[in-house]
Amino acid sequence: MNKITRRAFLCGGAATAAVAIGQAGKAKAQSPVVRTAQAQNVLNLYSGRHYDTDTALYESFTAKTGIRVNLIEAEADALIERIKSEGANSPADVLITVDAGRLWRAAEQERLLQPIDSAVIRQAVPENLRHPDGLWVGLSKRARVIMYDKTKVNPAELSTYEALADERWKGQILVRSSSHVYNQSLVGSMLQANDAARTEAWARSVVANFAREPEGNDTAQIQACAAGVGSIAIVNTYYLPRLAKSEDPAEKAIAEKIGVFFPNQRDRGAHVNISGGGVLKTAPNPEAAVQFLEHLVSRESQEIFAKSNNEYPVVEGVSLDPVLASYGRFRDDAINASVFGRNNPAALQIMDRAGWK
Repeated sequence: MNKITRRAFLCGGAATAAVAIGQAGKAKAQSPVVRTAQAQNVLNLYSGRHYDTDTALYESFTAKTGIRVNLIEAEADALIERIKSEGANSPADVLITVDAGRLWRAAEQERLLQPIDSAVIRQAVPENLRHPDGLWVGLSKRARVIMYDKTKVNPAELSTYEALADERWKGQILVRSSSHVYNQSLVGSMLQANDAARTEAWARSVVANFAREPEGNDTAQIQACAAGVGSIAIVNTYYLPRLAKSEDPAEKAIAEKIGVFFPNQRDRGAHVNISGGGVLKTAPNPEAAVQFLEHLVSRESQEIFAKSNNEYPVVEGVSLDPVLASYGRFRDDAINASVFGRNNPAALQIMDRAGWK
């Protein structure tokens, strides 16, 4: 196990972050000169991504620049709290999270991020996958789609997210809790496409169509769909290739039973969220932080995102993982991802009132 991976395991997890928060308040203040000297040739990355395959991204950056990546992994909310607690003495240069809603919190609510001035990033990444003021940039895309039991559902019956409110799906819909930011961002995108009243009416109807009360992660929804608990599930695309490529025959069998449908192809397109990153206002090494984000949107890194973790690249022309590619091409919603965070409070209120637990 290399240094980067070992540090990830030793420092990863919300519990570790919570301990670090308590310790941060006891740290002695350091002068800017000392912090800058310590920052040379080191990039301190706080990441909410928990994928071993990301190690290849960090190692290729070090090989290219000579800058070592010092990785701290935990849940995004815990990392944000840690950065707040560390204050001006935070060693963090870059924060990476797996949802635009969390990036919005870091940028807009907590004011932790500074603008990224990079022509490389502006040229490589579409405008809708970047913060309007450059406070963060999307690094990979994940579509939140409808998956279905191929033995029970004809994909011709499917059309839009809005159509999931139809009574024909009563007792058939599987989805995780409203407490998860993936669903909050989906509802936030629907608020942008439709007004609040229609979005709330939709949420109430979808809840009435639930096959069971929400439980488990996206993989659990796919498994329940294949087991006949419901016939359709709302999940992120990358979960299905994991099962399809598993060495466990039972997991492969689950994947074979499930089809993928991209909603709203005749209007705004399927909801797409991002994994993204930003530079901390207090970054000891902001130049290296921008270099690092530029590295992550290079074709080399985008292929790692696409083929190692079954995600969609943010850069055009990068080939996909073959299993993911087999689900077909689709039109994605061109809404700016910052909207998901801005609409998050209203989305949560709607989901609460609709009884989406």
